[in-house]
Amino acid sequence: MNKNNAALLCLSLAAASLSAPVLSQDWVPSRYGADDRIGAANNLSTDIVVDAARLITTGKVYSLGVETAEDSPAYGTRTFTIDIIASGATVPVGTDVVTSNDERVTTSFGIGSQIDGLGHLGIGNQYYNGLTSEQIVADGGLAELGTHTIPPIVTRGVLLDMTRHFGVNMVSEGTAFNRAEIEAAASAQGIQIRSGDVVLFHTGWMQLLGTDNQRFISVQPGVGVEGAEYLADLGVVAIGADTPALEVIPFENPQRVFAVHQTLLAKEGVYILESMNTAELAADSVHEFMFVLGQPKFKGAVQTVINPIAIR
Repeated sequence: MNKNNAALLCLSLAAASLSAPVLSQDWVPSRYGADDRIGAANNLSTDIVVDAARLITTGKVYSLGVETAEDSPAYGTRTFTIDIIASGATVPVGTDVVTSNDERVTTSFGIGSQIDGLGHLGIGNQYYNGLTSEQIVADGGLAELGTHTIPPIVTRGVLLDMTRHFGVNMVSEGTAFNRAEIEAAASAQGIQIRSGDVVLFHTGWMQLLGTDNQRFISVQPGVGVEGAEYLADLGVVAIGADTPALEVIPFENPQRVFAVHQTLLAKEGVYILESMNTAELAADSVHEFMFVLGQPKFKGAVQTVINPIAIR
């Protein structure tokens, strides 16, 4: 058997092993109840919104999203194309000769700044709260756990500046942030992470975007499994970073692919924010702020492009 055939056989066996659902154990039911579908968003409250508003002292607004473009780095077969449909002056409307432009977009929502919904990644064909592929996947999108069901996220945002923690301009690929690193960075900034928070990591990795897209998307520093478990136990709603996958790559355990995604999405119901533009917040030494996100309601979407706002 040649190498190509052997590789194909391995892929076929791997696919077959994933086709049958695996009975989950300790992570089902969710801490938020067996019927829950929004995960850690349950930790949001009106009191948290009011407290977050008190963090606004200057009124400065920060855009945390980056542009999604046809040349944006993307995983796998994800693509983005946009075409403009222009009426032009040849099809005038009314005496004022009104013309118009519309667009036609063909895209994955997993390109650029994005939120991963709870139906994005599972374990053995089981997703958040033990829902199976058969239960959530439908022809018209996800029947359960679609990103359109995520409540508006308005809360306290926390930025952990890992470049400051490590004393570097850009944190090296393969550097994992686990409980010790997270606690040390938060303590140095005088921050106590609380239930209902959105936690963002600044690594400086965004400096590679547009200059070395291959490195930007193939390796990165990021959250480790223990760090993800620690933050989930604190009750955070979402975790994000200025990297395209949030978690550390190369993976801590090469045999456990996207183990942080498994932990946060499937097991803990914590949302993942990827490719967040944290540079301006870090430059201004902003460590806590009001975080505002109302994601577009594309029904049944697995993930979706976002532009969260931080208000200082």
